[in-house]
Amino acid sequence: MRQVLFYISLDHPFSILPNGLPNIPLLTVGVGYLLMLIWVVFFLWQKYFETPLAAKTDKQHPKAENGKQDSSDNSLMAFTIQLLILGAVAWLISPVRVFPVFGYGMMLLVAFVTGATWAGKRGEQVGFSRELIWDVAMCILASGVLGARIFYLVQKRDQVFANLQGPGDFLIRCVNLKDGGLVFYGGLILATIAYFAFCAYRKVRPIAFADVVVPSIFLGLGFGRIGCLLNGCCYGDRCELPWAITFPADSVPFTALVQLGYLAPDAAVSFPLHPTQIYSSIGGFLLAFITAQVFRYRQKVGEVLAVGAILYPINRFLIEFVRGDEFTVLNTGLTPSQNVSLLVFAVALAYLVWLEKWGVTAPTLK
Repeated sequence: MRQVLFYISLDHPFSILPNGLPNIPLLTVGVGYLLMLIWVVFFLWQKYFETPLAAKTDKQHPKAENGKQDSSDNSLMAFTIQLLILGAVAWLISPVRVFPVFGYGMMLLVAFVTGATWAGKRGEQVGFSRELIWDVAMCILASGVLGARIFYLVQKRDQVFANLQGPGDFLIRCVNLKDGGLVFYGGLILATIAYFAFCAYRKVRPIAFADVVVPSIFLGLGFGRIGCLLNGCCYGDRCELPWAITFPADSVPFTALVQLGYLAPDAAVSFPLHPTQIYSSIGGFLLAFITAQVFRYRQKVGEVLAVGAILYPINRFLIEFVRGDEFTVLNTGLTPSQNVSLLVFAVALAYLVWLEKWGVTAPTLK
């Protein structure tokens, strides 16, 4: 667990302080070095990932026949200027001189960039532009995080809003991700609604587009659950296995276990728990690989969506048995996520059967 990965300093723009500043004993990186790193990553991404294959193999001079500069050069120049302006403005006017970089937020960023880039490569194979992929990725990210947070606040309302101190405190608790958490199914529900609205607005076939997007959602889930581990949320139940993990005092699991009476307040660390975040992360990466293979060999449009919607509920249903932050509801003996998993599994299975009989034949990949 490491909620803050490192700090960014504006007053030491070209310094790397391994032991941090006097009041912040943690790695501190100057904003100048950070901007340089961002530029290098963007340059490599533009050159090796975002440039279409045809452009990579084109041996012509990188200037078009009309003498104008290539669009990738223009985007790199524009990004460089924007980065310099951003850094200068922050350095000149920001009242806060040291910024934390949170592990959870960093992993969400990694999930977003890798997922959208990967989906862009698949999208080109079936006629969807990369710009469209990035637009829908922003839509899914924003609506997914919002839906996941709302679902968590509703599910944990008694815990989150205990001893509320007025409207201001209410708003702070609503956005305080430091204490956890997000519920994937909540994000999935709102992101699905936003996705269909996006497709209607952009006049895109939603099921065909979903086959492109689904593997990237699971890839993002894999990285996102690593963020959960860094944040300390979505923790597991008691574990006696060799790979069990403990959490320090004042962490989300430690505080929750103390409140439930399972742990003494003066304990140094929590008792060993299942690393359910890692279980979920491995499951996400496996589902990303499987659905990507289904995309390559699918026979009907929608098969990737159906297979993903069948396999994820199985994965989530099983992991819930070793989650420590979920409790059974409605006298079912199952957690909220397990109940939703059963519903999603049944609908997805019926949909796959329907596809095999009446579905549209998938196009051949380029």
